Amino acid sequence: MHSKIKIRHKRAKNKISITFVRFSLSVFAVVVFFYTAPIFINFTDKNFNNKEFTNNSKNILSKILNRDNTFKEDDAEMEKDERDLLYDILEENNSEINLVRYTTSEINALFKEVKYDLKEVRDTKLVKPIDIGLLPIEIKNISNTKKRKEMFIKIVLPLIVKENNKIRIDRKRLFTILNKSSNTDLEKKWLEKKYKQYGVRRNDLSTLKIRMDEIPASLAIAQAAKETGWGTSRFAIKGNALFGQWTWSGEGLKPKNAEKGEEHKVMKFHSLQLSVRAYLRNLNTHSSYKNLRKARTALRHRNKSLDSIVLSNHLDKYAETGTEYISVLQKIITQNNLKDFDEARLLPSSKDLESLI
Repeated sequence: MHSKIKIRHKRAKNKISITFVRFSLSVFAVVVFFYTAPIFINFTDKNFNNKEFTNNSKNILSKILNRDNTFKEDDAEMEKDERDLLYDILEENNSEINLVRYTTSEINALFKEVKYDLKEVRDTKLVKPIDIGLLPIEIKNISNTKKRKEMFIKIVLPLIVKENNKIRIDRKRLFTILNKSSNTDLEKKWLEKKYKQYGVRRNDLSTLKIRMDEIPASLAIAQAAKETGWGTSRFAIKGNALFGQWTWSGEGLKPKNAEKGEEHKVMKFHSLQLSVRAYLRNLNTHSSYKNLRKARTALRHRNKSLDSIVLSNHLDKYAETGTEYISVLQKIITQNNLKDFDEARLLPSSKDLESLI
């Protein structure tokens, strides 16, 4: 009897030991993640983010990508229907998922809980992966201009960085494919999809490389701020339209001051995220912004960072005010120190670690 009690006691002791070890490992994993994440991101920034992904097959690059260093897109390429260029966005626009519209106080509480602070973002270049799908209606009631701008930037910045991340990953994959002498069926299907998304003729890899690229966060924030009045416009609140994109075939909101006979509408989106994606697609494909893409490619060729002031000089066709529009954008960028966010990267999240927490 006494020996049985001893055995039971020993088993219980072993279970406690195992449980303690598992708990310790879980805590250790969480601590290591949050300690090493900034180091890891800093490493990737230095090795990937500010440089072009190195293509080891220099002969392939020189022949296919930078032919004669002219950075030319295919002039013979016809304008694509927006339904072709935005097919993936329009599909998600039909989503039946109802997004929750939070109030400004609820969003501020969330930001406070996760310690999302723009000063810290400017210093660390790390952004919390927060996805706010809809603007709060009360944002227009924030009388303090500084606080209203801060709220707007906090909402749109993670969305912009997230979409640029997707483009960066696609661009890296494109270079990897170009390095190979032959491609798999999966890679060929991926290329076909990208030709369609970027309005590029099949096998025109030179034009695809020029179009498949990022837009500086500072430029995107400035344009969103200008087009929506820092998130207060009817188009932004009712249609999630951050960039005032027009549509002739999609669902949209009719401008109140539209003249008789004008058929265009401001495109509506299911979420703010889709609006950002459509904006990047627009700048990367429309013929009106060809010079912007040319200037961006020239900066890449010289291993320079993408400068929002330089690129904004080629946005005179974005608005009817032309060069005046450019001046406004540049003023927004400089007065609000938006360039501080150009190197910002999303702090990675892990479902496994979230479950441990």
